[in-house]
Amino acid sequence: MSYFSKLGLNNALVQALEALNYKEATPIQNQAIPAILKGNDFLGIAQTGTGKTAAFALPILELLSRIEIQKHLPQALIITPTRELALQILNNLKAFGKFLPLKFGCMFGGVKERPQIREVKEGVHVLVATPGRLLDLYRRKLFSLKGIRFCVLDEADRMLDMGFLPDIRFIVKELPKDRQTLLFSATLPREIETLAENFLKNPIRVAITPPATVAECVEQHLIFVPKGQKLELLQRILSQETHDRVIIFSKTKFGAERIGRALRANAIDIGVLHGDKTQKERQRALNHFQQGTIPLLVATDVASRGIDVSTITHVINFDLPTEPESYVHRIGRTGRAGQKGIAFSFCDPSEKSLLKAIERRLQERIPVLSVKHFWADFVPAKTPPPAVKKAKRNLRSRKSKTKSK
Repeated sequence: MSYFSKLGLNNALVQALEALNYKEATPIQNQAIPAILKGNDFLGIAQTGTGKTAAFALPILELLSRIEIQKHLPQALIITPTRELALQILNNLKAFGKFLPLKFGCMFGGVKERPQIREVKEGVHVLVATPGRLLDLYRRKLFSLKGIRFCVLDEADRMLDMGFLPDIRFIVKELPKDRQTLLFSATLPREIETLAENFLKNPIRVAITPPATVAECVEQHLIFVPKGQKLELLQRILSQETHDRVIIFSKTKFGAERIGRALRANAIDIGVLHGDKTQKERQRALNHFQQGTIPLLVATDVASRGIDVSTITHVINFDLPTEPESYVHRIGRTGRAGQKGIAFSFCDPSEKSLLKAIERRLQERIPVLSVKHFWADFVPAKTPPPAVKKAKRNLRSRKSKTKSK
């Protein structure tokens, strides 16, 4: 008997999982699937990479296969913060439900809305959506939510960070009262705890990984380097490290483009992913990265939770993130599915306060690696003494006043 059969899943789902080479359930799947199949609301604290998509998708598909569903009304709604995550969940649903007579749809911004409207009107059983596009089309009465029996709030803390909580509250209040609600989050800040208290009924609560812990499979390294020499260090690491796929995180869209241009100038294939890219450009970059045709991807935090590729060998934090939680989610892109991963984080003098915040959250120091490990003849960029800097500022100030007169 299949391991997943013992959890209560039907043969069609088990067959699909076998085709995907799923052999055993992860801890979150082991606890979530039976609880959800019993009809319980569920609160899962689990980081990305722990198998939580399957933890909610599989029991929902199982329950939908047992009931008579209304043809033109979505029965399950999965709300997630980003386009990348929405598409990732949609692809998982299609793979898991390959042998089931169910239709899946997706709504997200940044693309034309007409095909999404047509898809829902033609009938989907499971709808995956980002909050903004979902709320916009719903308020215009372009589809109905009255058939929803299952609601999933995925990456709830990320939706909080992105300011989506008012939208989420509005949407959930519009759903039928007798629905089953599942909430998943990597961390549980007070706002998310309150959301769970308001919308979940006596939920089964499971915490698989304590908040802000780092995967044991990730080898972390901190490198102190002046800002102006980060690009040179990055290129040295890429030339000296044996890697398969690498994600490089930049704090800003401008910075991501700058890194991309610098690496392409050295004949290095790289994709760039940030919020100013069109959905078509973002999806193309992700597809090439997942397929391995482009081994490097530079991204802002828009991609820190939206990429599910088990063969990412390295994460490089070109800039430290402003939020300590983002550090955990960034480096969580590597060291997945039992594989070893390496994370390098660059820190210039202006980022030391960010480093302190990250280490406080981790409750441990990140091991320091000398820049000379990759750059034997490294010479720090010269910076003028504070007195010289002050003199230059005063001079500029006097020149500015003179011009204004």
